[in-house]
Amino acid sequence: CANIRNIKSRYFETGKLSTLETLLKVKLGSISRSLEEQLSNTSIEQLDELTVNILNINSEEDVMKLLH
Repeated sequence: CANIRNIKSRYFETGKLSTLETLLKVKLGSISRSLEEQLSNTSIEQLDELTVNILNINSEEDVMKLLH
């Protein structure tokens, strides 16, 4: 059961990351490979924070400020 929970949790995290990347690409036009890598190593809590603040993000620099 623990393995299934871990798989479900990872799938959920991957979906959140994918959704956030899509939102950022729509908002910014594109995102750098560097930012993609940074996002893939970001906690779920930080992904949630970025998603909530998507309307306040106007550049990759804004994303980096929210991550740090």
